Amino acid sequence: MTRRLAALFLSTCLLGAGAAHAQTPPAPEIAARGYLLVDLTANQVLAEHNADAPAEPASLTKLMTAYVVFQALRDKKITLNQRMTVSDRAWTERKHGGSLMFLEPRMTPTVDELLKGMIVQSGNDAAVVLAEGVAGTVEAFVARMNEQAKAWGLKNTQFRNVTGLTEAGHGSTARELALIAQQIVRDFPDRYAAYYSMKEYSYGGIRQENRNLLLKRDASVDGMKTGFTDAAGYCLIASAQRNAEHGPRRLLSVVMGTASMQARANESQKLLNWGYTAYEAVPMFKTTPVLTTVPVWKGKLNEVKLGSSGTVFVAVPRGQGQQLKTTLTRTDPLVAPLTKGQRVGTIRVLTGSNVPMVDLPLLVQEDVPQAGMFGRAWDALRLWLK
Repeated sequence: MTRRLAALFLSTCLLGAGAAHAQTPPAPEIAARGYLLVDLTANQVLAEHNADAPAEPASLTKLMTAYVVFQALRDKKITLNQRMTVSDRAWTERKHGGSLMFLEPRMTPTVDELLKGMIVQSGNDAAVVLAEGVAGTVEAFVARMNEQAKAWGLKNTQFRNVTGLTEAGHGSTARELALIAQQIVRDFPDRYAAYYSMKEYSYGGIRQENRNLLLKRDASVDGMKTGFTDAAGYCLIASAQRNAEHGPRRLLSVVMGTASMQARANESQKLLNWGYTAYEAVPMFKTTPVLTTVPVWKGKLNEVKLGSSGTVFVAVPRGQGQQLKTTLTRTDPLVAPLTKGQRVGTIRVLTGSNVPMVDLPLLVQEDVPQAGMFGRAWDALRLWLK
């Protein structure tokens, strides 16, 4: 899937709306201020509550901190073995409270060590060292975080620091934090696998366990990040992948503002288990992505094929996968030039009882260049008469 289409799916399926509200399995009771459950395989929200409410992200902030560091690694601006200096600013993080890697000014940890310290131990000091090492200053790094949030269309996320400590203007929502987490899983799968499933990490003789308790409870959970401040409460984004009938299936849960470490783990587990049992992800358009052929005006071709981007998974209430159907809406008339992959309408997927499950882009399947001057003029006349 192209980056443009991936962004389109993110905006229509994750940011746009949740699951269908009629004739779908009721979500379990979740003891949290807000929550969200996303089927990443199907790009669908399965359940949500207060997902767009303003929330303090606490150390979930470090998901974006990590994403910007992963970008720097990808772009070869830094390397994993590169050593970074622990500044006085990073060392004084211990005065602000919160989790630490317990760095000292004399230490020169590598980027790899700092990532483990920030992700596994949730070290605020590690986050500051990485920010300074990548961007020169924490402020410049925070600007990059906000630029990335803007590029993804996150309208309710604003960062003021790299750690997640409470600060005026620093906030997000469950839905937008889910999108940041989703981008790490999809854009940097190797980094995700390397860091977010670590159950513990030791540095400088200090061993700390990952605060994501689900890593030891559920073998299918392989990430992702915890957070806590007095204002935010106990938060957790958890991601799991389990084998299903149609292949591996990944879910991502977000719980915000629970009462304790145990509660955030328990409520996350409840959401994940419900998502896997109440819904199934069904592949569609596996045989052919072409759904219809329609007339084109002012083009070198008289007709064009329209359809999906390829095989697409749709999450439906369990047992309803064989009853799915589609309806198409499209631009009419279609006027050349048209480009392969161009969106010209919507594929709506419905259950057998006509409950809408998800809207997908209806895409042009082949390039259609403009016709010559005479062909364009002739079709212009035909359209006018039509």
